[in-house]
Amino acid sequence: MASKKALGKGLRALIPDIAPDMPDGDAIKFIEVAKVEPNPFQPRGHFDEAGQQELRSSINEKGVIQPITVRRHDNGYQLIAGERRLRAVRDLEMETIPAYILDVQSDEEMLELAIIENIHREDLNPIDIANGYKRLIEECHLTQEEVAQKVGKDRSTVTNFLRLLRLPGPIQKSLQEGGLSMGHARPLLSLSDKEDQMDIWKRVLKNNLSVRRVEELVRTFGKNENTKPQERDIVTSYYFTELEDRLRSRLATQVKIKPKQKGGSIEVDYYSDDELDRLIALICDD
Repeated sequence: MASKKALGKGLRALIPDIAPDMPDGDAIKFIEVAKVEPNPFQPRGHFDEAGQQELRSSINEKGVIQPITVRRHDNGYQLIAGERRLRAVRDLEMETIPAYILDVQSDEEMLELAIIENIHREDLNPIDIANGYKRLIEECHLTQEEVAQKVGKDRSTVTNFLRLLRLPGPIQKSLQEGGLSMGHARPLLSLSDKEDQMDIWKRVLKNNLSVRRVEELVRTFGKNENTKPQERDIVTSYYFTELEDRLRSRLATQVKIKPKQKGGSIEVDYYSDDELDRLIALICDD
């Protein structure tokens, strides 16, 4: 039993995101790969083959460092999270895989766990994250505020990801496949006309435009004489709202941008001397 505890501690050192209240050693079992069914609620929509090849090579050399997560189902198991690892192990024809076996009774709870676990993966693309948030709202009946609490994000962050789903299909696909970054896509949301969004997106891909250049193009659209005043106001409003959201997420405090005819000001709130020191350190990158 002592050796099991040592194993658990070693895995926790290697895998910092293991839940702190998860029992050492006994929580991890080696289960038969053949007995693991796929996750019917898989939130990941795009699997990069180059990434899969790298994962296969890593597992072939070092084994599966981070266990998959499953629940008991029928006479075997049903995958909750870890499809990339499971696919790689199957490709390598390995017979067993380490797994956390969770007591998950309902499909709704399983969906919630699968989405939340996948959302925390660094390699998940923005559209899959957005769809994950959407499913939590629609299928698990959560509010945006509740989703934000469960995934440990600001509500504005959840809102911004959900807004990506308003973009035209080709732009969403580009985000999924990595041809476009979220930084490039967010300014496009300020434009109400799909054709304008597509036009700027094509320019980004053709000319490898920077995020700053995309923001400038969006601002230029807002100043276009052919654009109705109401549309110009909407573009400007969305543009500054996006910037405020980014600053709030970065600084973790209330931020307000106050544009003027020329220039403007940025107000950053702080509530104690310690918070002021924290903000100065962030802004000055000390």
